[in-house]
Amino acid sequence: MPEGHDCNAPNATSSFSGDACISELQEHLLPIANVGRIMKKVLPPNAKISKEAKETMQECASEFIGFITGEAADICHKDDRKSVNGDDICSAMKTLGLDYYGNAMKRYLIRYKEHEERASTSKLNRNTVIDIVDELSISKAGSSGRCPMNHPRG
Repeated sequence: MPEGHDCNAPNATSSFSGDACISELQEHLLPIANVGRIMKKVLPPNAKISKEAKETMQECASEFIGFITGEAADICHKDDRKSVNGDDICSAMKTLGLDYYGNAMKRYLIRYKEHEERASTSKLNRNTVIDIVDELSISKAGSSGRCPMNHPRG
């Protein structure tokens, strides 16, 4: 696709096929198979998930990640740094009023760093899974899964 083309431009007239724009947009989405797998983890084993539900969740989750990452990038820019790190993500969540999730991610990050330190000092570098669901206190199907949110007011 040539430079200067914007698939999202209002009233854009283009000789490019819609497929090219769709392909460009899909590059910024989480893989649908991964989204479906994550959705299945919190549902009863016999539950079905429609294609539309997976696609909707894919778009929402991708947008959410972009929103948080954008805020984290702003934090880096203010600190005159170029790389976003885990602490920036946690701070961004808190700045955006997602304190519950920011705190859970901070606990996850601490556990992850502890694991990395142990793994680097150990000759047996085994992968350990640290499940964020444990940090969020969300149980599989049956719990309300509700988390308090404090949204910043504009």
